Amino acid sequence: MGFVRTTPPRPVDVAAVFPELAALARPAIRLHPRPGSPSVGDSSVGGPLLWPADEPWPHCTDAHLHVDTGFRESPTAIRLRRRLLSRRRADERPPALTPEEEALGELSAAQLAARYDAGDPPAEHPVPMLPVAQLHLRDIPLLRPPRQADLLQVLWCPYEHEPNYKPATALFWRSAAEVGDVLTDPPEPYEADYPGYVPERCVLAPEAITEYPNSLDLSPDLRRMLEDPDRWRAAGVELDSPYDEYPPDFYRTHLGNAPGWKAGGWPPWGRTDPYPRSCAVCEARMVPLLTIASWEWDGSDGHSWAPQEDQAAARTGSYHGHSPSQPTAVEVGSTDNMQIYVCPDSPEHPHTDLIQ
Repeated sequence: MGFVRTTPPRPVDVAAVFPELAALARPAIRLHPRPGSPSVGDSSVGGPLLWPADEPWPHCTDAHLHVDTGFRESPTAIRLRRRLLSRRRADERPPALTPEEEALGELSAAQLAARYDAGDPPAEHPVPMLPVAQLHLRDIPLLRPPRQADLLQVLWCPYEHEPNYKPATALFWRSAAEVGDVLTDPPEPYEADYPGYVPERCVLAPEAITEYPNSLDLSPDLRRMLEDPDRWRAAGVELDSPYDEYPPDFYRTHLGNAPGWKAGGWPPWGRTDPYPRSCAVCEARMVPLLTIASWEWDGSDGHSWAPQEDQAAARTGSYHGHSPSQPTAVEVGSTDNMQIYVCPDSPEHPHTDLIQ
């Protein structure tokens, strides 16, 4: 981890104002992915995996919802287009591809065209999965690995799947020390349904924080407590408009669960109301493992959750050619989040995921 990101202090110590919430505090780790060049030995988003050379690369064999969206680009073409956009300047002509980039683009387009010309749509065959995240226990101590494991690898299929129209995810736990020769040229899918399913390579700056539940996760009594302006005033909290008319919005925006990529913590409900997720094997209530986010923060909150080190970039809207609040270029759902849940009693039991 070569850099640091620091969440600004919350405007209010919510546990001091509402001691009833103190018991609901949970640890979380904001990953703070930023564009970079991670190695196979690093924790990363979208980076190369420490994958054994003698272990088959995972392929998705599910049925794929292959609707012709007019998109149909390979991961290579998507990344090349992003490179061009990152080099573009408003006062310059569009930049040209380097010879190496041109060769990559031509090869990618030729491979994809050959598959379709042969009447062989890639979606109808096993699809190589794409790396989404690699997390070492040394960097993310909130992970719940099986015994002897210290590395989590998350991949997904860049096609949408029924019934929830989202990428299919796969989790692999392993011991980093037991990986000998590393696979150096893993296969890639010929295409992706959407650019947002192809993560950019990012390094991480993990930061431990304390989270409180999304307001939808609170009991009716606790929600009514947040609605009482006298409780806020009694603690000396002056809420500016528009929060003075409905204080729970202030809690939801600035004090509850943090946005962005994170491990642990509380889930960011909103697309649906909360509901328990039970392990398919032992029926234990599952817990959040990883949040895959479309955005690191929301500008409508005044960049409240933007790290101190990124405040200037958040205001100018520029970060090495990427939107500072979307460094991974990932978009799931309607710019939502994907949560991955695991069994607290056995991380080897099947995981589940959910778009929110």
